[in-house]
Amino acid sequence: MRGTRRVLGTALAGVTLSGLMATGLAVGAGAAPAPAPQLAKDFTAQACEAPVRLFDGSSTDGWYQAGPGGFDVVDGTLQSRDGMGLLWYDEQQFDDYILMLDWRVTAETDNSGVFVRFPDPGDDPWVAVDEGYEIQINDNPAGDPQKTGSIYNHQEPSSYPSNEVGEWNRYVIKIVGERYQVFLNGTLVNDFTSTDPARGLEGYVGLQNHDPETRTQFRNIWVQPLCGD
Repeated sequence: MRGTRRVLGTALAGVTLSGLMATGLAVGAGAAPAPAPQLAKDFTAQACEAPVRLFDGSSTDGWYQAGPGGFDVVDGTLQSRDGMGLLWYDEQQFDDYILMLDWRVTAETDNSGVFVRFPDPGDDPWVAVDEGYEIQINDNPAGDPQKTGSIYNHQEPSSYPSNEVGEWNRYVIKIVGERYQVFLNGTLVNDFTSTDPARGLEGYVGLQNHDPETRTQFRNIWVQPLCGD
């Protein structure tokens, strides 16, 4: 690692994102890493640039750790350890885009999250919490009531289509203007509109390492920039 540097109804239930990607859709326990994703036809008109790969499965180049703990590259994945901290992609800020990634938990009690649109945090992971948005990863039936698919502290998900512990899940997070749509394993679980002026319309992407017991893994991390309506 390059080291440190510098709430909702049921209307969304059953809505799916069938065919968002023409490749790499399998997310079960034995699924292989996906190639560059291809957008479904309903998103093609908005894709103004080539997709950006944030993690190549072999190194943390372009990523920096804010706060304690960190992530290790394990079998082609980014695996969290200790915490609470933030691993963030420093190479580029994004405004309107689709973020696509696979994640899995290694225990039911694992807790993590995906952060979007936060400013440069320096060494303070709470910048991402206070000035960006977190899409929660937490399938523990006990503890924190905000579960997988939540826009943390803002809106709960409409359903919980997570796979079993040890199996891969896919997040597809579409962000356009003030609207945030979260798809989990092809199902739209959150459709949130921001009204908070403290949250900007562009920023970085990051992953949370939550606590010493959690070992959440991530792979196939891509951003598809969007343009137009």
